[in-house]
Amino acid sequence: MENSFDWVVLKSKYIVKDRWISVRSDTCQMPNGTIVDPYYVLEYPTWVNVVALTKNQEVVLVEQYRHGLKKTILELPSGAVEAEDVFPLEAAKRELLEETGYTSNNFIETGILSPNPANHTNLTHCFLATDVERVADLKLDITEQIDVVLLPLERLIKNIDNGILLQTLHISSLFFALRKLGKMQFS
Repeated sequence: MENSFDWVVLKSKYIVKDRWISVRSDTCQMPNGTIVDPYYVLEYPTWVNVVALTKNQEVVLVEQYRHGLKKTILELPSGAVEAEDVFPLEAAKRELLEETGYTSNNFIETGILSPNPANHTNLTHCFLATDVERVADLKLDITEQIDVVLLPLERLIKNIDNGILLQTLHISSLFFALRKLGKMQFS
């Protein structure tokens, strides 16, 4: 059964198209006949986030500058699925190793999110890696400057309300990981 809310794309053109983002301008018709022009759509690659826990229950975080906020913040290791990554799991393992030098044989996918279904086309795959160990030096892209921070899981949880993590998708990934670890409590 087709959803009666679906829009029909009448015309589409790219405003920007490169390897990091494409911005598309669509002319759409709503089911009631209303024309929406322009409607901007952001095409990003698939993303991955990793909640990585050491044997001592420390979360491996990355501290880096984020130009959109013009701030240096703590985040989960994360990144884009690249052409050589057959599956999001491969991207998660690669990003964790490149950004932190940590890896594990224990990765599980905990959830899939849409960053913004209103105008983003991509999905974010969330992973939990347990018993991670440092095995390599960081292998950063030219635009990355990262400090690796180990934070006890309980301390991270206690400081969520203080804005210790600001990235929405990372908070969601942490939620999925905590649920998988049996650390969610509802009263």
